[in-house]
Amino acid sequence: MDCDPATTCQASFNELAFEFAGWGSVTSVKLDKELSAAEPNKIDPLMGPFVASALAGNDLLGGVFYTIPAVLAVSGAYSVISLSIATLIPFLWRPMMEELGSALPISGGSYAYLLNVSTKFLALISAALLLLDFAATAVVSAATASSYLDDAITMSGSRSAPFPIFVGALLILALFMLVSLCGARESARVASGVLVFHLVTMIVLIIVSAVAWGHSGNGVLAANWHAGSHNGHSIAKAIWDGVCIGMLGLTGFECTPSYISKIKRGDFPRVLRNLHYPAIVLNVGTILVVLGLLPLHVALDSNTGGQHVLSTLGQRAGGKWLRTWVVIDAIVVLCGGVLTGILSAVDLFMELAHDRVLPHFFARTLPVTQSPYIAVVIFVAFSVALYASSGANSEIISDMFSVVWLAVMALFPISLILLKFNRPRLPREPDTSIWHIFFSLSLAIAIIVGNILIKPVVIGYFAAYFVALVLFFAGTHNKSRVLKCVYWVYDQTPIMHPDRMWGRALGSRRHRRRDPQVNMQELDPGKPCIDERMVRAIMKLRRQPVCVLVKSDEMNHLIQMVFYVRKNEDTSMLKFVHFYGDDRESIPSELEANIRIIDEAFPEMTIDLVLVEGNFSPRNLDALSQKLDVPRSLMFISCPGKDAQWRTEELGRIIGI
Repeated sequence: MDCDPATTCQASFNELAFEFAGWGSVTSVKLDKELSAAEPNKIDPLMGPFVASALAGNDLLGGVFYTIPAVLAVSGAYSVISLSIATLIPFLWRPMMEELGSALPISGGSYAYLLNVSTKFLALISAALLLLDFAATAVVSAATASSYLDDAITMSGSRSAPFPIFVGALLILALFMLVSLCGARESARVASGVLVFHLVTMIVLIIVSAVAWGHSGNGVLAANWHAGSHNGHSIAKAIWDGVCIGMLGLTGFECTPSYISKIKRGDFPRVLRNLHYPAIVLNVGTILVVLGLLPLHVALDSNTGGQHVLSTLGQRAGGKWLRTWVVIDAIVVLCGGVLTGILSAVDLFMELAHDRVLPHFFARTLPVTQSPYIAVVIFVAFSVALYASSGANSEIISDMFSVVWLAVMALFPISLILLKFNRPRLPREPDTSIWHIFFSLSLAIAIIVGNILIKPVVIGYFAAYFVALVLFFAGTHNKSRVLKCVYWVYDQTPIMHPDRMWGRALGSRRHRRRDPQVNMQELDPGKPCIDERMVRAIMKLRRQPVCVLVKSDEMNHLIQMVFYVRKNEDTSMLKFVHFYGDDRESIPSELEANIRIIDEAFPEMTIDLVLVEGNFSPRNLDALSQKLDVPRSLMFISCPGKDAQWRTEELGRIIGI
């Protein structure tokens, strides 16, 4: 575009350029042999139930190292009751998670569930919670591991570690960033080895402690019990507070749906079982032997117990050798929790990149390991920023972690309610009662409130981080709208484009000389206006297409699909796709005419009709995705029924039309 100095740059904001996207077209596509022969994007079953359990199990079972001290601090002698109740609560969640995993066995956790059963904005809220949860998992695990490392150095005879605890936490995050860059297979193998080592350690600790307890008798347990309050209200409050804090020891359950597509089909319920039963045994068994061997004042004293209560238990039960073993195990398994947070976050980033929420470069992988290196590095950088913004105070992150984790767990009953209401035809099992779901959601809300009442300051940190992430995801998803706002501010601020001001001044001088001709080279030596570049960038973002697969020509269904795309995707290009097999006469008679009517009714969108020769199948759908350069996650399909020929994970995004 040229610049007219007598007026303004002709590339200045023109509403018509944004409100009219151009007329649609009708095209016929015949998938050639190369594309038709392309395999669908099948996800190899990388992990069986044990390996899949190990990835989340290190976080879940390693939680005893930071959960037991926290529960002892609020519940005292009643901690065993609190942890027993807390570890039984996942029995409510397992059938809900199994039903969601059966209906939508795709990676992304509650983000993927809400994306397929609700609006994209609600899914982005879920993504913000998940990312905050994974970052808190990594930071708390790294900080606690660094604290145990300091304890190990102290046991060796040194007064303290050669570096502060926060430096150790940063080094651990950096180390496991490198491990994650080695690829998913190698990371899963590392996680499996870590889990086996941790289970053996905890079994030995519990057995040796039980033997020592048998030799010493029940004197310590009785003293601990009598040291507690015997007022009914105080006892109930102590137990309830312990339940609220004790739920933190079950973190890891929420991570398993994040990589469900990498788990062998049908093994997801076994993964949840493999995680739950050991969590009950280890949490309850460990807190029981702690109360049986360690007086409460010893267990809570920062010099003798405190955060290192389990290593103190090992010292009391077996001596220095067992304490050393427990400390080494704590460092190793908590590092496994760091790995869990990184891998879960990377899977989430990949889903967001494929859905055009994040820039596509997040999905770039290393040529050898196929690890998405940019996603790994950015997540670790975000975790470091989270840790630094708290003043390297792991207690603040841990308190916030409990609220974030419970909020993520509340997303599962919310997702299932929306699944039952919006996608009732979607096949799945088991069929969880609606009253079961509402009770679980109410319980999650009550426990969230309980955690906030224990430490009200946590809600401020949670709100700050959460709102910042939601705004970030909303901005990256609505890139063209954000850029239009920036353009408007630029257009309304003359000082930001002096070329226009100079052009107007020059035009005035020539007008006074009655010389209407202006040498354009005096104004801009061949460079496009900033206005033009911004408009082109906006239009380029808006021209990224999405596809909707249709079978019929029913006008109301077609219009509902247009409304769905307008509400959930930042695009002005929509392609309706119809597979008609080998018989062109089978194309619905009014489909083309109705598409043309809709195209005229929505001038801000270009609405095309693509007629594909061939039967609808995952293979042909993948071939079409490659031909049109549209990701499978942006190819929408009506909700399938129980008799559907293809599995849900083989199709595109489910919409309820």
